[in-house]
Amino acid sequence: MPRRTATMLASTLMLIALLCAGVFIPVPYSEMSPGPTVNTLGEHDGEPVLQIAGHRTYPADGHLNMTTVRVTSADYRMNLVEAVYGWLAHDNKIVPHETLYPDGKTEEQSTQENAEEFSQSQESAKVAALKELDVPVRSWVIVSTVVKGSPSEGRLHAGDVIKAVDGKAVKEPADVAELVTEHQPGEDVVFTIVPAKEQAAAEKEKRTPTKTEKVTITTASSDDAGEKRAIVGISAGTDHTFPFDIDIKLADVGGPSAGLMFALGIYDKLTPGSLTGGTFVAGTGTIDDNGKVGPIGGIEMKTVGARGKGAEYFLTPADNCAAAAKDTPEGLTLVKVDTIDDALGALEDIRSGDTAGLSECTAS
Repeated sequence: MPRRTATMLASTLMLIALLCAGVFIPVPYSEMSPGPTVNTLGEHDGEPVLQIAGHRTYPADGHLNMTTVRVTSADYRMNLVEAVYGWLAHDNKIVPHETLYPDGKTEEQSTQENAEEFSQSQESAKVAALKELDVPVRSWVIVSTVVKGSPSEGRLHAGDVIKAVDGKAVKEPADVAELVTEHQPGEDVVFTIVPAKEQAAAEKEKRTPTKTEKVTITTASSDDAGEKRAIVGISAGTDHTFPFDIDIKLADVGGPSAGLMFALGIYDKLTPGSLTGGTFVAGTGTIDDNGKVGPIGGIEMKTVGARGKGAEYFLTPADNCAAAAKDTPEGLTLVKVDTIDDALGALEDIRSGDTAGLSECTAS
């Protein structure tokens, strides 16, 4: 066989081998891409996203769109060819698999966690909006989750209201951990609770719960890095009673990042006039009960998705501003917000047409 032919054959075989390797050898990466964007003032799958009963509402026009990110599943194994294509594609982002699914988290675990965060974000959005309107909201500390195999399993339950720990009143979720860690591992701690079933019955009957129980739990030792401390194996959260019904109807969405846009949508529905003045505004950001806006992941994907649907302005958490501004889609103005008050002020400027004073994101 002539040397030239042999060289070409060897090169062809090597290329085929490399292509096969690229297709069949998995790499430890996942892909993020722009997901759906939904107008919180409008409808989704044929029904209003925000449904309010028992209080006067007002018509709202324009858009206050929440934004999402699509990610490959925990079980999906990307090959090298797909990774390279994703790196080259402008609208996609390739990240290490563990960034999306840390500690070997399964698809089921990730979905459950996202669902819980989404539910909590809805509650905080309602509280933040009503506080902004000076509408009173009753709040209390609850058992949010119970760790399987922990000292609290079977003793405390999700939804139990924590009134006190060792006789000391609990006012904030952080109080629970603080009081538990006053003990040494192996010591007993006494929880005063309203059982979840009693709390639910009282809410349904619009009365104050009367049944309380004392539950004694023997603390265990923490197994994470750092100094050992007493734990009981629960996470504490906050639950609320609202003076009227606010339902958020949006399926197949997870995570906490829609909190800000839900809060603004609720505020708009409960106040006369239009927050946007008919302008297409999108945004993202977590929100807490006091209206503080927090950062989210996948900001670059969300701005691309929003602009693709026609957004002109994008409400951006302050901590995400620098990353978002590095590659801002043409025609989209990124507005920096740190609180719900910042967002409402920016919307006032937008609807008035006087946008010179907007706090825009910069890459520095």
